[in-house]
Amino acid sequence: MSEVVSPTVARRRVRLALREAREQANLTQQQVADEMEWSLSKVIRIENGDVTIAPNDLRPLLNFLQVKDKSVIAALLVDARIARTRQRQAWHQKPQFREVLSDAHRKLIEYEAEATAIRYFSIYFIPGPLQLPAYAEALMQLYVGEMPEDRIRGVLDARQRRREALLSRVGTVELFVLLDESVLMRPIGGAAVFTDQLRELQRLADEGAIKLRMVPFTLEAPVTNNASFDLLSLDVNDEGMLLYHENGLSDEVIEAKTTTMRHRNRYDLVWQEALDESDTIDFIRKRIDLESAATGRRREPR
Repeated sequence: MSEVVSPTVARRRVRLALREAREQANLTQQQVADEMEWSLSKVIRIENGDVTIAPNDLRPLLNFLQVKDKSVIAALLVDARIARTRQRQAWHQKPQFREVLSDAHRKLIEYEAEATAIRYFSIYFIPGPLQLPAYAEALMQLYVGEMPEDRIRGVLDARQRRREALLSRVGTVELFVLLDESVLMRPIGGAAVFTDQLRELQRLADEGAIKLRMVPFTLEAPVTNNASFDLLSLDVNDEGMLLYHENGLSDEVIEAKTTTMRHRNRYDLVWQEALDESDTIDFIRKRIDLESAATGRRREPR
């Protein structure tokens, strides 16, 4: 039976193969652009995965890059054709979302649909796909004045769609959530909103949708030097990983193996040293009690 490959995975294989071949040939992106009579931006966008490459363009490019293996060429041409079938009507490719989401963010959303495992590490707030709408809205209000209102609404809409898409994959993707203690102490949106968000986090953990651990203030952890990030595994052997890092109003996707493996190794180290899931959930329950008391509401039965 032939392998079923998604357009996202096919496009990634092509662009990584092209980048590797160019680097092995000791060529710059500008040299490739000059030879192919393309703009430099086109080469950059192909290698970044922002656009696909047509098979008719791929053949002469592979020849220039000295890729001679017929089986490799044939496989890349097949991948290029598959990649061209990319679903341009996917919700995150529609104009209203292209206007508010960065290229890196849209790339992240594509790969979330393919990932076999996602590891979240956060020191500020609950990871985006796990946020309830009220919590997400309260968080985005922090950017009022820095970001237009229509973009804030678009980001909130996108976040809810990401949440629905990811949670629909429970059972086919493993979700590891490593939170700094500060995340569970910071009452974003006020006591009522924050309590509901904590209850949702507890529910997801109790139902096995996520694996959850907390990094207590008392633990010195090297991973905390890298700020928050998402680490996506694209296959069960972790041969393909990418790192998504967001910093205020800017973000980036990093695929360099040295970087992704360093973050994965640090993540695994801290995961073992962090509070285990049982103690983490117990901590969350106590926070729910405290926040519920602040709003005069009783905590729901366990």
